[in-house]
Amino acid sequence: MEISTLAIYHCLAFAWYFFVTYSITHVRTEERPSEVFLYGGQWKYLTVLNLVLQAVFYGVSFLADVLRLIKKPRCAKCVISSRDLLFSVLAFPVSTFVSISFWILYTYNRELVYPKSLDGVIPLWLNHAMHTAVLPFALLEILLTPHRYPAKKKGLSLLVFVGVLYISWVLWIYSVTREWVYPLFALFSPAGLAAFFAGSLAVIVSFYNFGEFLNRMIWGQSTFWF
Repeated sequence: MEISTLAIYHCLAFAWYFFVTYSITHVRTEERPSEVFLYGGQWKYLTVLNLVLQAVFYGVSFLADVLRLIKKPRCAKCVISSRDLLFSVLAFPVSTFVSISFWILYTYNRELVYPKSLDGVIPLWLNHAMHTAVLPFALLEILLTPHRYPAKKKGLSLLVFVGVLYISWVLWIYSVTREWVYPLFALFSPAGLAAFFAGSLAVIVSFYNFGEFLNRMIWGQSTFWF
């Protein structure tokens, strides 16, 4: 794809994620159900954090495209490295995890992750923008742009570190409010919850490997750092 066309796509994707993030973070306070949006606001939800992550990623991608268009190779190389690290370690595995895990749990029992009371607060289009569209966006990015993956140990270490940070944030919120970010967590014993978190990390690691596999199949080994 031509760089100019890619720049337009990345600009539109950035604008979309900025708009979606703005929309969910400006839900009117008086319309919020009492059981949600307590301590930590929307920033305790992985879905909302993922929207910010995607907006940052597409903003960096657009900047990289612009630098290539205006012939600034040194600056472009640095930004592209950041872009690729963001995508490989976070943007692809997190968006895939958010979409697939949400809809599996929603289908099983929506009250565990997205109480019915939210239907009167968050419109249907916004729900799908947060939980459905993120996956095809991630897959399309792999099809349109080659990304250089870091060494496996480095990539997985960074991913697990960020995952542990989010789990720590969830546990901190519970210690302060005695309320779980997601009702699902209340079903587990301490040992069961630890196993659930470990299993979730294993799943998101598998999505990292899947993204790496797709990137290699489409673009070849030359897109990997050694």
